[in-house]
Amino acid sequence: MPVPSADFKQALKRLSEKEKEALLLRLVRKDAEAYDTLAFELLEDVTLETVFERSQETIHDILFTVSGRSLSKALNRGLKKVTQEIARYQRITKDRKGEVELHLYTLHLIFENFTGQFESIYKGFYVATARLVLKAITLIRKHLHPDLHLEYQEALNSFLTDLNTRSKRRTLTFDLPLQFEID
Repeated sequence: MPVPSADFKQALKRLSEKEKEALLLRLVRKDAEAYDTLAFELLEDVTLETVFERSQETIHDILFTVSGRSLSKALNRGLKKVTQEIARYQRITKDRKGEVELHLYTLHLIFENFTGQFESIYKGFYVATARLVLKAITLIRKHLHPDLHLEYQEALNSFLTDLNTRSKRRTLTFDLPLQFEID
């Protein structure tokens, strides 16, 4: 993202209220994320919960509407879209706990519905899921208070146990912990 220069800031200050409004409306018509961010900041009915629920619905729709000749490959593509949606949620709300919750929601959907695809001849979905678990662990350790780590330990340990019992575990190019250790 470009950093506004001093000249740019001065030019904005010289604009009238009507010109600023027109410029802002033109911007939000072209950029959906800018619209969502401003709606979250300005509108009372767009709360953290509504943005979170919308992201949950989007993630659910992405995972359950994937299609293609190979379900494993389609799910891998879907996971990329899911991570983009989670990143979008974080950019709009700046809510780290919600970001972690969306990662865990995605993982619950995967482990409840799609673990059969871990045994596919294509390892991409398995690897992407393992990376998603590692990302969730990293976010929890980095951004959440240590008292909250216990809340997520059981779920993460069940995901790690499932992933570590798969034959594709040996093909991973990164270390996957056996358990989520609380410091």
